[in-house]
Amino acid sequence: MEREELKKLAGEKAVEYIEDGMIVGLGTGSTVKYTLEKLGEEVKNGLKIKGIPTSVHTKRIAKEKNIPLTTLDENPEIDITIDGADEVDSNLNLIKGGGGALTREKIIAFNSKELIIIIDDSKIVKALGIDFPLPVEVIKFSWAATKKVIEKFGCNVEIRKIMESEPFISDNGNYILDCDFERIDDPQQLEIDLNCIPGVVENGLFVNLADKVIVGGKQGILTLDKEKTVVRDG
Repeated sequence: MEREELKKLAGEKAVEYIEDGMIVGLGTGSTVKYTLEKLGEEVKNGLKIKGIPTSVHTKRIAKEKNIPLTTLDENPEIDITIDGADEVDSNLNLIKGGGGALTREKIIAFNSKELIIIIDDSKIVKALGIDFPLPVEVIKFSWAATKKVIEKFGCNVEIRKIMESEPFISDNGNYILDCDFERIDDPQQLEIDLNCIPGVVENGLFVNLADKVIVGGKQGILTLDKEKTVVRDG
């Protein structure tokens, strides 16, 4: 199957975990798009939920699909969040932030009873950082100084740009630094260390947050959970 078909399989499968009356965190990314489309159909058929989007982009799609929305301030306890990831290791730790929404995504994930990650099988890695640089959101003020401090951790750091000379701006009005570590052996400690740097808002390491990972693969759907139970569907 094509990559988009695998994403669609995973994205639609996740909707099966959503029940009537839930507060649902709505992630960001190309795989979540299929979740939002399916969820919109279920809402049209009578499913009653409220969604909390993790980005301006997701909010726009949710409104197009007529998914009722709320905020974390109004509903501080989220029943379930469905989101994507750029990398997933064997302990279900993640790198996120390819879409630039990592800070809001982590806030929503942290306040969720259950976090379900949806990916295609290309996102599974032996160790984080092998295939994807770690995004770090930093404030604009003295960002170059913050970059130099991060480089002391032994990584190559580039500011994310949308054009040759124009930096990417997050929904929070900040810059994103993409940090190439080649391999991250201790994501838990690195997450702590990076967030201790003045100027760093948040980083894309999601450690011990995912409860399930739904993987779209050529053999069908594979569901991994933090107890390491594997369920194959199809």
